[in-house]
Amino acid sequence: MTQPQNLGPRPQVAETPYHLMTKPVGSKCNLDCSYCFYLEKERLYGEPASMRMKPEVLESYIRDYIASQPGPHVSFAWQGGEPTLLGVEFFRTVVALQSRYSLGKRIENAFQTNGVLLDDEWAEFLVQQRFLVGLSIDGPAHLHDAYRVDKGGKPTFDRVLAGLQVLKKHGVEFNTLTTVHRKNSAHPLEVYRFLREIGSGYIQFIPIVERSARNQNERDLWLAAPPDDADPESLDAQVTPWSVRPREYGNFLCRIFDEWVQRDVGKVFVQQFDAALANWLGRPAGICVFSENCGRNLAIEHNGDVYSCDHYVYPRYRLGNLLNASLAAMVDSPQQQAFGLSKSGTLPRYCRECPVKFACHGECPKHRFLRTPSGEAGLNYLCAGYKAFFTHIDSPMRTMGMLIATRQPPAKITQMPRTQWVPSRLRSF
Repeated sequence: MTQPQNLGPRPQVAETPYHLMTKPVGSKCNLDCSYCFYLEKERLYGEPASMRMKPEVLESYIRDYIASQPGPHVSFAWQGGEPTLLGVEFFRTVVALQSRYSLGKRIENAFQTNGVLLDDEWAEFLVQQRFLVGLSIDGPAHLHDAYRVDKGGKPTFDRVLAGLQVLKKHGVEFNTLTTVHRKNSAHPLEVYRFLREIGSGYIQFIPIVERSARNQNERDLWLAAPPDDADPESLDAQVTPWSVRPREYGNFLCRIFDEWVQRDVGKVFVQQFDAALANWLGRPAGICVFSENCGRNLAIEHNGDVYSCDHYVYPRYRLGNLLNASLAAMVDSPQQQAFGLSKSGTLPRYCRECPVKFACHGECPKHRFLRTPSGEAGLNYLCAGYKAFFTHIDSPMRTMGMLIATRQPPAKITQMPRTQWVPSRLRSF
């Protein structure tokens, strides 16, 4: 392995642990999902064919990221675009560099993929190097293929399922990421049961909320940037036809939760439910959208550019480039600290006085483009759905909290009649 000449500035140690979502292939992808907010980012960097993390950027990133973490554990997350387009050899280099610069720390890798290119070679590498694979799948074929198509507009479900079978054959650890959109949000139990049947023990649901810009700006991007009070047009953009409706999203979560709490607690882990339980217990939620503040989950592009968040890859949220500034300096910069604190600092009064604020915290600022009943800006588009969901789960969450407090497994709730649940303190909306 040759030594690149420019490895950027000397690494510094960050004040607290942080996470980088790594885009080693930028927005380059072999699929053309209708709802993907990242495909258009190629307009920031040129043609997708040139999107590939160069050796000097990769080595500088791995060296700096490991050295800058203040703790003994370092977690890498490889995403895209589609990272399998880089080929297995790229990730063999990744592992070798991680070993070279490990500093005795424990290194883990997570790998998000659409699964289309997975084969025996990939699976053998992933299992040998203990990569955790996140597979993007939106439910059974008629729901998955509604928006997840290839560049020719052809369905992808069969190819994704074939990739899943390869992972299973080789014993690769995997979880699933399911976007919740206008189509599958109407079929919550069909989606959940499908994911359970294919063997997903850990499920992430990501609500699709995107808006079409009134006027293309920010390098001609056609999806609206996150809302900004200084840019009135950012508040007036129209929601895209594939975005999930707020109340349907709330119903989607409620219906799945009801089945989960009756039979799957301790067997199937759903990210939203885990985060909710943590908030009910007064512990860190574990995911930024349900935390009081954010700012420690950033994104790094294929050329080394670092952004405040992968949903904020716009020129005004660029913090710098790792070849010119250390990661710790960017992560702990006043700009990034202000970005993180603005999550709680910009909540409208309507949210600050909400009885489920402790569980929601206004969710992601990217979705805060509605106005409150009193006309104040900053209400989350999904507010109605989250109010319904968090109110609906109050009693079982309190019950599981009671079980944990008395050193009993929360899964015991599946054996308890509802009459034994701790009564809810929240009124229905």
